[in-house]
Parts: sequence; C-alpha cells; structure tokens
Amino acid sequence: MFPKPKPLLVPNTYAYESEPMVKATGFREYDARWLFGKEINLMGIQALGMGLGALIAELGQKQEIVTGHDFRGYSASIKYALMTGLMAAGCKVHDIGLAVTPMAYFAQFDLDVPCVAMVTASHNDNGWTGVKMGASKPLTFGPDEMTRLKEIVLNAEFKNKAGGSYQFHENYPARYIADLTNRPKLKRKLKVVVACGNGTAGAFAPQVMEAIGCEVIPLDTELDHTFPKYNPNPEDMEMLHAIRDAVLEHKADVGLGFDGDGDRCGVVDNTGEEIFADKVGVMLARDMSAVHKDATFVVDVKSTGLFVTDPVLQKQNAKTTYWKTGHSYMKRRTNELKALAGFEKSGHFFFNAPVGRGYDDGLVSAIAICEMMDRAPGKTMADLKEALPKTWSSPTMSPHCADETKYGVVAAVVKHFEDAQKKGDKVAGQSIRDLVTVNGVRVTCEDGSWGLVRASSNKPELVVVVESPVSDARMHDMFEAMNVVLRTHPEVGAYNQTI
Repeated sequence: MFPKPKPLLVPNTYAYESEPMVKATGFREYDARWLFGKEINLMGIQALGMGLGALIAELGQKQEIVTGHDFRGYSASIKYALMTGLMAAGCKVHDIGLAVTPMAYFAQFDLDVPCVAMVTASHNDNGWTGVKMGASKPLTFGPDEMTRLKEIVLNAEFKNKAGGSYQFHENYPARYIADLTNRPKLKRKLKVVVACGNGTAGAFAPQVMEAIGCEVIPLDTELDHTFPKYNPNPEDMEMLHAIRDAVLEHKADVGLGFDGDGDRCGVVDNTGEEIFADKVGVMLARDMSAVHKDATFVVDVKSTGLFVTDPVLQKQNAKTTYWKTGHSYMKRRTNELKALAGFEKSGHFFFNAPVGRGYDDGLVSAIAICEMMDRAPGKTMADLKEALPKTWSSPTMSPHCADETKYGVVAAVVKHFEDAQKKGDKVAGQSIRDLVTVNGVRVTCEDGSWGLVRASSNKPELVVVVESPVSDARMHDMFEAMNVVLRTHPEVGAYNQTI
C-alpha cells in the first residue's frame, strides 16, 4: 500500500519525509505545476508517477514512456522520484537526461515510444516544478486526462505491478540536434543573437543555429539554474530588452529568445524592436501560405485580429480559426484540422508536415523564421514586420488571482459582457461587434479594437490582452474597459506588467 496524498504537510517533520504531499490545484488544465516543497514533496511526485502509469494503462496505451528534465537545481531529483513511481506502475522508462521539452516530444517519434512525461516548470520562476505529459504523440494531456489523473493520484487509486524497467539513452541530444540540422544551409548569411536566459536551451540552441548557417551571438547561454539575469521567458520585457541591447550592439539581423524549457521562441528585429509572437505568426503565415496553397492556420484567442483581416493572407486564400489558449488545446486543434501551423501569442508554435511533427519546439520556430528571411533576401526583419497592417498591441498582462477563485471571476466577467451585448451597452465608447467565449471572453468593438480576459492555466493569475487597429489611445481605452470590470472583483490583485 502507498499512503493517500495529503494536501499539506509541514517541512522538516517526520510526516513530511514519510507521506506524500500533493496540493490539488497543481493539476492544471493541460499540465501539472507546483511550488516544490510547499505544494508537493518527493513522495508526492512518486505518487504522481504511479498515477500516471495507472492512467496510461487505463487509456489502453502501452506502458512505455520517455522522460527528461529541465535545468533547475531540483529537477533531476524530481525526475528520479517520478520514474520510481512510473516503474512501480509497470512502465518501461526511457530517460533522455537533461533536455528541452521538445526533445522529449521528438524522442517519442525517434524511439517509437507512445507516452511522455517531461519534468519542467517551463517559464515559471524558480521554486516551481511540473510535468508536461502525453499518451498519444504529438498530443499532450487536456482537461479530461488531467482531471482523471488528479482523481487517481489524490485517491491513491494506484494499480502497481511488476514489470517496470529503466533505460538511459546516452548522449541523446546529438540525435535531436542531427534531426533539426539535417537540411540545406541558409543561402543568406544571418547574424543572430541567441538568448537563453541561462535556461536549458543554452545547451543546444547555439550549435543548432550555427549548423543551419547562422553567425551566432550567444547571450546568457551558459547554464545556471539560479537564473542570475532574469527569468528565461521571451514574453517578459526584461528578457526582450536584453536581446534588444545585444542586437543593437552587434548589428544583428534578428534576436531569438528561448524560454526555460525551449518550446517557445521570442523575436526582436534588427532595429531592436520586439515583435510579439502573434505578429511573428502572421509573418510566418504570409510566408508559408505563399508556398503552400489554401493553407489553414489555428491561432489562440490572445492573438492579433490580423490573421483574419490581413489582405495578403486573404489574397493567398489562407484560412484561420481562433481557439483556446494553451499548448495542449492548440496542439490538438492544429492536429484535428490538419492545419499547416498553429500560432499562440505566448510563442508556442505548432508546425505540421512538412515543417514539423505537430508539437511545439522553439528551435523549429527559430529555423522557420530564418528560412522566412532566407526567402526574402532583400528585406530586413523590420521590413517584414512593417509590411503588416499597423496595430497597437499590449504584451500579456497578468493580475494575480488565486487558483481557487480565478475561474469564478472569469465566469462573472464573461456574463458581464454577454449581458452588455444583449442590452446594447457600449464598451470603451463603442458597441460590441463580436464576443468569443471559447476561452474566457474576447470583446471586439465596432472599430476592430478588442480586449481579452481569461484565467491562466498554469499560474494563480488572470490574463489580459488588448489590441487596436486604430490607435495607441484606443488600445489604452480597451485596457481601461477591461480593467474597470476586473476591479469590481476584490479577488483580483496587482498586475505583473501593464501598458
């Protein structure tokens, strides 16, 4: 028998060392995230492994799984606790060692292994840990699987059995790097800042970009799990500004920034201006739909309205569907629709064949960006950006809101705007043209200005994004309209950043 996990145990006690602790809120919509030591302990991670092994069997999948870990001071120990649980459940575990998340996804295909459990807190601050999981390549778990996993783990419904085993794959990154770089070299000589924020991608990204023909300017590529400069998150302005400074200093053609587990890529143009990932998506969609006729794309609800209104995409007969934010939702939808690519504002990009295998990989995105520039030899990155119709967009802004209350707040905000639309009330001085409620609420006014409020799927936060095709002032109007509604809820705290 293995003990039933407790929601809270006090560190430095007998109970903490002898019983599993698993806080229920760590089971998110499409992956798992906890503050290590405060919300989960190593026996709790072991229980997670047992639960995942039981779920894999319940899903009718072969109990064989790839695992790796990101570069944090505690990730290796968490992975070993997870693996003991998986092996106790009867799984054959393929350990690829220190890895970026897409390397684990690649290994599912390369080793012909159906399941994956990657130990990573992604871009979350130090102190967080988590697991990205899947049992059907290239997909990762969604709400149904995560809800069932939570039930199994918290109720200790383990089905442990003999037969588990372990295999370590020595020097596995070489296989991943060879797969990425087995392509014609770029014709255009590009000088590229490769920024990794001292995260896991620093071990791999510089050599990949060099191998495809780039001149690489490394920025914070040395592995250091204390993250001495800033958190490796290419959505945060601190990282983007560091990339800007390096691009200007070295007169680089482009700056590419990778998040802590390497499945996202941020972009800074040759003038030092950051290009938010949804705009990069429009640029890539233009490039790809010129090569692949009648292309279909999937984009998340946080993304720019240009995917629908851009005249170049219209002329090239590209079709776009808006969908729920979240790497698992987007991966699944891109796969279901057999879309050429899916683009998420956070920088998760999903390329189907011939570019990728359907999963999110920051290095595949970086290569696609360089190949786009290769096909436009007379144009700078700034030229390609300036060719887009002008819009004024905010970064992703996240006010604090506890996991226990955030979904209730968002449901109330959705109802507020649905009622406003029924009554004909104005938002930011204009009538509501459109409401999208597949994931929170996206309110679009008559002039195309829009604002989004949704719950973060992996942190105790809400997510707010606004954009206007009219002016900076209208973008600020939309933010004020969203914020006024949020401030009627005392549970909503301070923002991490605002416009």
